[in-house]
Amino acid sequence: IKTALQAAACTLFLAAPAKAETIVEIAAGDDRFSTLVAAVTAAGLADTLSGPGPFTVYAPVNDAFAALPDGTVETLLQPENVGDLTNILLYHVDDRELMASDFAAGANYYKPILDSERLCITSHSGVTIADGTGATANVIIADIEASNGVIHVIDKVLLPGTRPACH
Repeated sequence: IKTALQAAACTLFLAAPAKAETIVEIAAGDDRFSTLVAAVTAAGLADTLSGPGPFTVYAPVNDAFAALPDGTVETLLQPENVGDLTNILLYHVDDRELMASDFAAGANYYKPILDSERLCITSHSGVTIADGTGATANVIIADIEASNGVIHVIDKVLLPGTRPACH
């Protein structure tokens, strides 16, 4: 009986799920997000986005940053531009956990952490996000669950500006 109990305890221990990773840990472990991780670190937001959340992060891949005009990323990463960098990054974060199924059908406004701005998120056969420039990002991978929220991978860096047309 003792051996059976030890075997059962060992099986339960080994089958227990590993501790879920935070949004930052997931991004840092994926080469597709190396520019985003560098930006989050430069802006001093890594601790915040590693906190309890909940957060929804619209995470641009490296190619999205590379599509910005030449020199933009390098300029934003300079210490004197941390305010602009922080605003752009916070435009990619919602302080709720929003799975793709939580986006209402059609086009609707959502408020990111960047307080004065709005995003227009359209859910139909996929999810798109219109930013303050009027350009649209596609959610290319949805619902990457983290211990403190969810990540939706996007193909464009969202930029604040004017409220996008949404209806």
